[in-house]
Amino acid sequence: MSFAALPSITRSSVHRLSQHIGTRPQSFLRATTYPPTSTSHLRTFHATLLRSDFHFDTHHFVQRLEREGLNRAQAEGIMTAMAEVIDESVRNMTSNMVTKADQEKHHYTQQVDFAQIKSELQLMEQNDLAMVKAENDRLVTDIEKLKQRLREEILRTQSGVRLDLNLEKGRMREEQSGQELKIKEVDTRIEQEIAALRTSIQASKATTLQYLVGFVTGCSALLMAYLRFRV
Repeated sequence: MSFAALPSITRSSVHRLSQHIGTRPQSFLRATTYPPTSTSHLRTFHATLLRSDFHFDTHHFVQRLEREGLNRAQAEGIMTAMAEVIDESVRNMTSNMVTKADQEKHHYTQQVDFAQIKSELQLMEQNDLAMVKAENDRLVTDIEKLKQRLREEILRTQSGVRLDLNLEKGRMREEQSGQELKIKEVDTRIEQEIAALRTSIQASKATTLQYLVGFVTGCSALLMAYLRFRV
């Protein structure tokens, strides 16, 4: 944090701050004794030294307070108070932050966890694939067995149907032969009955003709006798 980033300080605000703080011992300011060198060299030295411990250029800040009318002790006390406030603010800001090492460690942990999860997922995928393949092979085997059983059942059913059809055909042939024999027997019986009826009719005709001839002959004889007696 550079000195230019600090808010502008008026003479009255500096005096008010110095009254509240009072004089602080010079032990709060590091490197308060300066070597007898040039101003530019001294400024460069203290900027490098103090920026490693503070968040702003304390030497320039003290010089500015002195230019505003404060003595050395008051300027150093104000600078120390400002440094403490800024340091506490920075600590409060960085308390919820992580260091680069922690971030890299967390990133490495995440990478390790991700690699482990990836390995577990790949292993689970391989296991699932193997299980699916085994299940598929088992289903294919069951389907082939079912197909073979179905073929055998179809062949068995076809053989049974053919056997039943052949038996039915044989039974129908036998029944047809029996019916034909019965028809022939009926025809023979009818022909015999017709022949017997014809014979009976012929015999009845002959008997009737004999009775008729005898009757006519008797009637003629009676008629002839009647006529002979009348004459």
